[in-house]
Amino acid sequence: MILRKHEREAKLKDDLELARSGMHRDNNPLDLSNEFNELMNACRRGNLKRTQELISAGVNINGRDDFDSTPLIMASLCGHYELVELLLESGALAERDTFQGERCIQNALNDKIRNLLLKYDYSKSTDPLQPWAAHITTLLSRDIPKTSDITMEVASKSFELHRFLLSARSPYFQRKLAEAPGTEVWTLPQVIPIESLQFVLRYLYLGDIPRDLVNPQSSSTETSVLTGVNKISKLLGIHNFWDAVLSGNDRRLARQKHQDEVNLAQEQVENFFHEKVLRHRMVVDIKKVDKVRWPHGNSVFADCLLRADEDWGEEGGEEKDHEGQDESNGIPVGPGAESRIQNETKKVRKCVLYPAHKAMLIRSPYFETMFSSQFLEAQVSEHLHIIRVDCLPEVLEIILTFLYTEKVECPLELGLDLLYASDMLLLDKVKNKAAVMISTLGSGNQNLLVDRTHAQADDAVEIEVEPINVYDVIHAAWDLRVQRLEHFAARYLAYRLEDYIDEEEFTELIQKSASRLKRREETDTIELLDDIQFYLSERFRLRFEDAGLDEMMGETRTAEIPDSQASDDDDAAAVVGDEPANGRLGYGKSDTFCSSKVELADTLTASSGGVIRTLDGELVEDEFASDSINYRILQQKINKMLEKLNLNA
Repeated sequence: MILRKHEREAKLKDDLELARSGMHRDNNPLDLSNEFNELMNACRRGNLKRTQELISAGVNINGRDDFDSTPLIMASLCGHYELVELLLESGALAERDTFQGERCIQNALNDKIRNLLLKYDYSKSTDPLQPWAAHITTLLSRDIPKTSDITMEVASKSFELHRFLLSARSPYFQRKLAEAPGTEVWTLPQVIPIESLQFVLRYLYLGDIPRDLVNPQSSSTETSVLTGVNKISKLLGIHNFWDAVLSGNDRRLARQKHQDEVNLAQEQVENFFHEKVLRHRMVVDIKKVDKVRWPHGNSVFADCLLRADEDWGEEGGEEKDHEGQDESNGIPVGPGAESRIQNETKKVRKCVLYPAHKAMLIRSPYFETMFSSQFLEAQVSEHLHIIRVDCLPEVLEIILTFLYTEKVECPLELGLDLLYASDMLLLDKVKNKAAVMISTLGSGNQNLLVDRTHAQADDAVEIEVEPINVYDVIHAAWDLRVQRLEHFAARYLAYRLEDYIDEEEFTELIQKSASRLKRREETDTIELLDDIQFYLSERFRLRFEDAGLDEMMGETRTAEIPDSQASDDDDAAAVVGDEPANGRLGYGKSDTFCSSKVELADTLTASSGGVIRTLDGELVEDEFASDSINYRILQQKINKMLEKLNLNA
């Protein structure tokens, strides 16, 4: 149930008073920085690419401006569905029982965004690190696959733990394990109660602190347990432990303390990842990689090595052929052959080895299955197993960063490689992030796909050079069944159709889209062409809607057009972009032309001296006439392509 206005205002007052008193943290602090203002502007305009960049740069997505608006409120108010989805996935707060949460839901532009806000899982929206923290907690009790490498003993009980996590979370273990990295057993004095150690270990592994210190069946007293906890926490250098214990009665305060501890743990593990994993990566000649030997008791505490080969590319193939010729012929031929061979520099292919920890790799179901089965990688060996991952080293580094820290930062040029690698490793979250990143292709200016058909007669059209080929995006969407990318690629092509319609590769793409239907009938449409037609009509229709001419043109038609021509105008409306009554977009109506819009546009812009060149080189006086002519030209080209392919769409 949505709160009334006075109830929301009372809730806001209570939240602010608790925040001022220091009892609760202000979830939406005032942020007047230039970076946050830029984020708000990007959310208002719907600039998906810039928003992603600012989030990756660490801008607080839960801040608020002078008008008490948050980025999520701004994006939902302006109707940017994909942007709202990105903010929620990145940790934007959508808590319904708060003032900002209720305001965000009520101010949503449409029901699609409102339903997304209502159904979005609260735990994910308030704490994006929740899956990462939950995995760390499960390591404390997980037996299969075996990932522990140190045993902690107290009295008659033992705990299977992980040296890399203890070293990252505790200054004491960081020093001790640096001196003796091969330590396998750590024993506590007998006077320490088992419950005390359990409390501290649950804290280190980000588990919830139980309210009851002692079980009824335990022989220890609360005093002895608290004394033991105090000794262990001081020994291990854990200074925030008592704050977590004392906040147990206040649920909201306990949740905030737990989030603070999760953030601290992420920072600690991230530092360990950069210091131990990334700094100890090795670049090795592929021919010599089998000779690499890493012992188990290493200073990085790694229990396996991940291998990623560098991109060989076309040069590699040429070099390989050249190598084969040298080996087969062997004898230099021709004058100066000997000196020529000596001066040639032979390129050696490299691979990168990353020391890794199975405890974090099993966040991927791919590695979890590998280490839980009878595969060679799961067997005990004298040295660390080298596991090859079929991706570039840069992509593997992005995936490892996610597995260790829950962070995904990927440049656009590696988006497709990350998409395929994450699909192989069954990492759905990384796959979705890669799809979002690829969807920013061509959206540098206010998230609008640039319309290149409105250049002035003497203007030179600046050609965009994208880091990813849109044809590759479509093939990846089909191969990996990413519907989001299918719609994006269709929209991208529709808004740049004049640049692609004459290419042979575009024709082959339409042919493949038609062949994806195994038993094709004459009445079947082409899915990709359907989507392109829809966005193409949207591209030209929106220009008239944004100018506010629809109502004016409706009045003009009523006053000037005879009844006998009404049906013809209905066909013309379909050409300019209105959807037919049956919901399908007609492909065979390109000869029909909406002259009323052209005439009205001519009347409105007769005073302007602008001259615009259409796709066929014709000069017209305004953009509205250009739109109508360009739309007809593109439709005719589509029809010719279908005739060439002998397809009935």
